[in-house]
Amino acid sequence: MVTIRLSRGGAKKRPFYHLTVTDRRNARDGRFIERVGFFNPMAQGHAERLRINLERIDHWISLGAKTSDRVKRLLRDARQVA
Repeated sequence: MVTIRLSRGGAKKRPFYHLTVTDRRNARDGRFIERVGFFNPMAQGHAERLRINLERIDHWISLGAKTSDRVKRLLRDARQVA
């Protein structure tokens, strides 16, 4: 099954997450099919906090991909702003 979830990057105590489309059997930070955005919870000032390619997300969801709970909330927030 294909899932859309967060993949952690960044330094210790400074998280940065990529939104990735991956097979659910792969490790969290492992192999992925496509990166469709990012989430920076530490963004301050003019730094971009969230960027999501909604067209690609909708494409993958139409093909049957499931989203994680956190990604679902991020998508809801992104759609409200857009």
